[in-house]
Amino acid sequence: MPSTRITGIGSALVDVLINETDAFLQDLGKEKGGMTLVDPSVHQAILSKTDQTPVIVPGGAACNTIVGVGKLGGLARFIGRRGSDTFGEDFESQIVACGVEPRLSTSDTPTGKVVSVVTPDAQRSMFTDLGASTEMDPASITPDLFEDTAIAMVEGYLLFNPDLMTAAVKAAKEAGALIALDLASFEVVEASKSILPDLINAYVDILIANEDEAKAYTGHTDETWALSVLSRDVTYGILKVGKRGSYVSFKGETTRIEPVSGNEPVDTTGAGDLWAAGFLYGIANGLSIEKCGALGSACGYEVCQVMGAQIPESGWKRIRDIIE
Repeated sequence: MPSTRITGIGSALVDVLINETDAFLQDLGKEKGGMTLVDPSVHQAILSKTDQTPVIVPGGAACNTIVGVGKLGGLARFIGRRGSDTFGEDFESQIVACGVEPRLSTSDTPTGKVVSVVTPDAQRSMFTDLGASTEMDPASITPDLFEDTAIAMVEGYLLFNPDLMTAAVKAAKEAGALIALDLASFEVVEASKSILPDLINAYVDILIANEDEAKAYTGHTDETWALSVLSRDVTYGILKVGKRGSYVSFKGETTRIEPVSGNEPVDTTGAGDLWAAGFLYGIANGLSIEKCGALGSACGYEVCQVMGAQIPESGWKRIRDIIE
């Protein structure tokens, strides 16, 4: 029987979330949305300016996806590097509790952290100190890490380290896994234009982008054109269009995936990561495109109802009902 395991590789990070105003974000000089790399002093400066109490949870894009797979009952593994500090120990114990097999190396460098400023429209703007996660050695990323893997979820942020990204996709492909790549943020795409097309053509089977990322990659704002470019060299091309749902291109056919309607979002942190968890779980387990998309939409909706990327058990029960 073929494996249904989904293995993620990416940054092991701790999310520090604060609710703040648009004016607070403007004072920081940050364009809303996306991700900016910073050093720890910037985190200290941001947190010193707010009177809000932060919410602290495990994070990192690929890790959020893999935790979601584990909570769905799927076989889940995460490859990363953490600090040998309290944050790192808590990170590992929390993902294990979610059903994830950790393949984590450790470092004396502190565990990476992301300060996310969540504005009243539920958008999150991320300030990332990658910490120990930057020390993942491309030479250490070998096919055995991806053994018995159906789908390898490779975090788009690895594109900031082209050698590591190349090592990850080569090892996963050699292990026989399908490769899923989420384009992560428009800043990542803009910074990686010189290598992205060739990398996608050579290795990627499942390409996931939101509207901003798709525009940065394809140059098109028209959704039909953008999806056609996204799906050109892959098996599954996916365009997420926020509250309007998503589109999946597979074997020349486009399936529209309806969003889950209900309450207004509280925080969009992890929305794309958890959408990927539901969709990839469905693909790995042989579900229809429609059912895969419904799972993705449900996961994305539920995570937007809470601060951070941790869906409560009541939400997971509603999602699992879709599978059954």
